[in-house]
Amino acid sequence: VLAANETGRAYGFFLDNTWRTNFDFGRRDASRLEISGPGGPVDYYVMAGPDPRAVVQQYAWLVGTSPLAPLWSLGFQQSHWSYPTQQIAQGIVDHYRADRVPLDVFYLDIDYQDRRRPFTVDTKAFPDLAGFTKRLAEQQVHLVLITDLHIAHVPEGGYAPYHSGKAAGIFLKMPDGSDYVGKVWPGNSVFPDFSRPAARDWWGEQYKAFTAMGVHGFWNDMNEPAIFEMRSKTMPPEVVHRIEEPGFAPRNASHAEMHNVYGMLNTRATYEGQLKLAPDVRPFVLTRASYAGGHRYAFTWTGDNVSSWEHLSLSVSQIVNLGLSGFAYAGDDIGGFSGKRPSPELLTRWLEVGAFNPLYRDHFDDSKTDQEVWVDGIGQEAIRRRYISERYRLMPYLYAAAEENSRTGLPIMRPVFLEFPKVLAKPGQNDAQFLFGASLLVAPPVTWETAAPYKITLPGPGWYDYWTGERLATAEHLEKPQLERLPVYVRPGSIIPKQPLVQSTMQLPIGPLYLEVYPGAGCQGSVYLDDGTSFAFRRGDYMRQDYTCSEQPDGVTLDIGARSGSYQPWWSGLDVVLRAWGTGEAAAELDGQAMPTRIEAGALHVSLPDVLKGGHLVIKAGKRGP
Repeated sequence: VLAANETGRAYGFFLDNTWRTNFDFGRRDASRLEISGPGGPVDYYVMAGPDPRAVVQQYAWLVGTSPLAPLWSLGFQQSHWSYPTQQIAQGIVDHYRADRVPLDVFYLDIDYQDRRRPFTVDTKAFPDLAGFTKRLAEQQVHLVLITDLHIAHVPEGGYAPYHSGKAAGIFLKMPDGSDYVGKVWPGNSVFPDFSRPAARDWWGEQYKAFTAMGVHGFWNDMNEPAIFEMRSKTMPPEVVHRIEEPGFAPRNASHAEMHNVYGMLNTRATYEGQLKLAPDVRPFVLTRASYAGGHRYAFTWTGDNVSSWEHLSLSVSQIVNLGLSGFAYAGDDIGGFSGKRPSPELLTRWLEVGAFNPLYRDHFDDSKTDQEVWVDGIGQEAIRRRYISERYRLMPYLYAAAEENSRTGLPIMRPVFLEFPKVLAKPGQNDAQFLFGASLLVAPPVTWETAAPYKITLPGPGWYDYWTGERLATAEHLEKPQLERLPVYVRPGSIIPKQPLVQSTMQLPIGPLYLEVYPGAGCQGSVYLDDGTSFAFRRGDYMRQDYTCSEQPDGVTLDIGARSGSYQPWWSGLDVVLRAWGTGEAAAELDGQAMPTRIEAGALHVSLPDVLKGGHLVIKAGKRGP
């Protein structure tokens, strides 16, 4: 997906890594572009956007946007290959609750299964999976189960998924008509032909028992598809698929043709299967493999990374690029999946950065020692808890960004140039930075291992330090690395909604909704809320409210828009927090009525009742309100 501005600079987002591209933008006219593909003709889609935001939104119009995710999927997630028993798994969740570290999602990897066969349970290791699921629900934690797509090839056994799939004739074939058999985790395995609606329907039905016991989401791994004992690590190219999709002429197709879309079709089957089983519950699917447009069905992550500083740095560019490609809900394995156990500093830093990723999941393999938040002692845990907790305080802001993505396609985690294209005029200065939503800029060091100060260049003056509320007079300053501090800045002209701390997104916050106001040009913000789990918002059961502010010589005015939607929020009042106010007293009036004010840590707080139909708040320096 390509666009060029008036200077000849190209904005490009590429959909298939088999393409080869050659640019010739050395001349002012930027007149030559060559794209070729080894498989023959390529369909070209040119997005003639005047800026990067327009290109992203046009691409979203072409391939569709991500459906609004369940609220709980934006919380902190814990996973491991593998928690071997029900008792150990329950102990991990109990530990999170005892240590007051917020948690929303817990995963079980392949070893909860009987002989690693999908859609089974090892009843010796997990004697009461339904009871375990219920107990987690009582602790406001959602269970996600891995369900790989390799069905054990056991003609003589009592493995129901194999026999029902065989009877339905939905497994992939070899050219001679026999079922293709490849070796994966269960041993010899067969594979559904997801290009056929009948196969997708069959696959979706396999989730019936898990859904009935209250499992909330599913993880489709190994769906490139990965095959053991193959030099290519995947299926032979001659494996036969059958295209029977409405709108396409029925025909056979080789795996060489279908390989790139196979993982996406797997997640489509999982997503649609969940919808059929629970039509008013938003599905959650996590996938390792997908294709352009696959974000309509699943979250994704960057795959089997390594515990290293290099992979921590790489994660930023990977997740940002996935967001530009439509995958707004993306993350990585926090701390690194494989390799040596991360140092205490590496794991802490990774958890800090991860707090500002769309998908926030700690996951590691079976060859490593523990990698949960509390390892390395109470000092490291305290820092990690602070960042996880801050994400939960920011949940109204994050959920509003997710809802915006569902309408516009603009990613949650963004490159700086998406909002500030002119930063491209100084390449290299902002490579490590990224935006979390439109208003928060995260500025990690380019080189994590050094303790030397590094220069941070912001898109302009007037930005605010997120942690202190201080307004920065200049765009450049030196940052001395400190383990407990990840530099985060707030765009001038932002209104950030925040909430009191909770331990799960399913827990109702107690207290007011905080509106943190950072005055500047074009000052605005919004809050969006619904029940977080159903599709009732499509029927009008949601709540949206917009805010604008402007600076005056002697203060600030805040305009609160009329609320839309029928959903009733959890708060009964507002706490307007005006940053960088200083220590001077202030008076505040909402539609002419005096409101209480107080000063805390250089910020002015104004307590308001809940405002449903809109209002005009005037804040002026002077005698404090009541």
